[in-house]
Amino acid sequence: MAKIVQQYIDIAKKRNANEPEFLQTVEEVLTTLEPVLEAHPEFVEAGIIERLIEPERGFTFRVAWIDDNGKCQVNRGFRYQFNSALGPYKGGCRFHPSVYQGIIKFLGFEQIFKNSLTGLPIGGGKGGADFDPKGKSDNEVMRFCQSFMTELQKYIGPDCDVPAGDMGVGGREIGYMFGQYKRLTGQFQGVLTGKGVGWGGSLARTEATGFGLIYYTREMLKANGESFEGKKVVISGSGNVAIYACQKAQEYGAKVIVMSDSNGYVIDEDGIKLDVVKQIKEVERKRIKEYAERVPGAKYVDTPNPWEVPCDIALPCSTQNDIDTAKAEVLVKNGCIAVGEGANMPCTNEAEAYFLEKGVWVGPAKAANAGGVAVSQLEMAQNSQREEWTFEEVDKKLDTIMTKIFKACDDAAKEYGMEGNYLAGANIAGFMKVAKAMMAQGVV
Repeated sequence: MAKIVQQYIDIAKKRNANEPEFLQTVEEVLTTLEPVLEAHPEFVEAGIIERLIEPERGFTFRVAWIDDNGKCQVNRGFRYQFNSALGPYKGGCRFHPSVYQGIIKFLGFEQIFKNSLTGLPIGGGKGGADFDPKGKSDNEVMRFCQSFMTELQKYIGPDCDVPAGDMGVGGREIGYMFGQYKRLTGQFQGVLTGKGVGWGGSLARTEATGFGLIYYTREMLKANGESFEGKKVVISGSGNVAIYACQKAQEYGAKVIVMSDSNGYVIDEDGIKLDVVKQIKEVERKRIKEYAERVPGAKYVDTPNPWEVPCDIALPCSTQNDIDTAKAEVLVKNGCIAVGEGANMPCTNEAEAYFLEKGVWVGPAKAANAGGVAVSQLEMAQNSQREEWTFEEVDKKLDTIMTKIFKACDDAAKEYGMEGNYLAGANIAGFMKVAKAMMAQGVV
């Protein structure tokens, strides 16, 4: 079976030769599915893997917009609708200079399994643009979002494809895109999630990915006789996911001592003051180094590598491939017992293998950061029912979903003789649901 899996990987490499992020996630997933394909030859005969690694459709489009100086700027937009076996495509839009089709395909492929793990009726998709909202005025961001949505709206809908936010796309950007969609179609629909509360958004959506990460990691620790209580935690990033992961970890008794951004990190041995971080990042939109200037005893380190700081639990919440083997070795040497992946694919495949070899528990991104898309689907449900649930209702549902996701990962790993390998468990559990749906629906 290893030979067949390698053939699938070779097919992906031939077709996507210049997309290393996409190839990385394909290889990571497929190598863990060997025992599943051995037990289910019907999946091989039906070409499930060949169909799964090829998106159902993808779009690339020009986004032309006018900056504040009256000059025309041109960016490139993307949307990949990867798999709809379980429901309408669901996945965020990322606005960042690094975005190209390989990044979007990697995120879309991961989204298939992430959405499957939630147990909710949603397929996998992803989109974005190589536009950087940092340093842009509100009017420039608005004009870009309106141009982006003018093209994207041709391909999406509440029962077809429901985009959301991601890196660089927050409440401001979602608002501008939703307004343009409504303007063009004349429809007030649940076609975007992450909307503002009061006009179709869900309470707890802002907190969902960060809270969900901690709920999953809590269950992973509990299954191994540990908890957050008294643990030192290092978090990379200081955006939405990092902030609310910090908040919930502190509620569970952990001491978060590090947060970072792309320039460097701050360390506060007394514990990160989250109100200060929120003021800097959510209100003022400044760099994390401001924290050290406002909190006595805190220190700023001018390097984007927080993993050199000893900790019990590492929560990478910034970007892909944040932790390589060298950083993993330092974490293990310094006593790290668990890693909860808040970002998408924040560890290289080699780093994840090293953690597994050394007995460090890893909460894989497609499972541990599924809280955001889970609450996005709950937003879709509220939109369909014309209802608004309380924060407590949504948060309780989120906790239940994340607890079930961990159990599904744990059970799948044990079933195939890989106890404690939650990455393999997540891939297997997510894959099985999608594969069975694809089998039932025929070759489409």
